[in-house]
Amino acid sequence: MTQDDLREKRLQALEELSAHQAKTVEEISTELAEMAKDLREMQTRLDVLTRRLVSMEENIRDIAPDTKPPHW
Repeated sequence: MTQDDLREKRLQALEELSAHQAKTVEEISTELAEMAKDLREMQTRLDVLTRRLVSMEENIRDIAPDTKPPHW
């Protein structure tokens, strides 16, 4: 095998590796974008649930004031 053949073989291996890494980066980027979207949706749901919980707690306080039981 000549020097040119070895160089060509090494270059081809590097190009294949680069293509594989580019594909992997694209897959990771796509997955990350999906995860970011899911996280935003979960944060929105958490905000809604938090507001509902606060509202329920306020309503409970209005209905039953926080008093100590008679045996205290």
